[in-house]
Amino acid sequence: MKAPFLIVATGNPSRGDDALGPLLLARIADWLAGSPLASRFELIEDFQLQIEHALDLAGRQRVLFIDAGMRTPGPYRFFEIQPTGDMAHTTHALSPEAVLAVCGRIGNEAPPPAFVLCLRGESFVLGEPLSTTASHSLAAAFAFLVRVFEKTEVADWRAASYNSN
Repeated sequence: MKAPFLIVATGNPSRGDDALGPLLLARIADWLAGSPLASRFELIEDFQLQIEHALDLAGRQRVLFIDAGMRTPGPYRFFEIQPTGDMAHTTHALSPEAVLAVCGRIGNEAPPPAFVLCLRGESFVLGEPLSTTASHSLAAAFAFLVRVFEKTEVADWRAASYNSN
């Protein structure tokens, strides 16, 4: 049986602040290991979103995509997304919206409600450590998510999205 909530973090741990997604996912995994909420979440880490991730979304109650962004208002932005047919290439193979659209096309059900948490980074240079800004973004985003994960209703997640911009 699939966990009702899926978290997909993308980023390259070797490229400075691009490591924010994987680092936040590692913190979440550590936190969940001691939490009664652990069975509610499945965590996936990858360098970028691929079309195959659409299969991971099927049958979920909610999905959270985590990534780093250079132009993201600090320390992070949390918002709901909708499926789009935009298959344009960006720094990742697919956008979260495109993965949702693929999920809707391959299954017999609508894609689950999905949210993006984009953390502010400044430097994405190969071999660089996290910037000071990224370290602050990571701490703030983790504290925010701990509060959000304790809310089970999608309406609560939607309300949280309005308070984090």
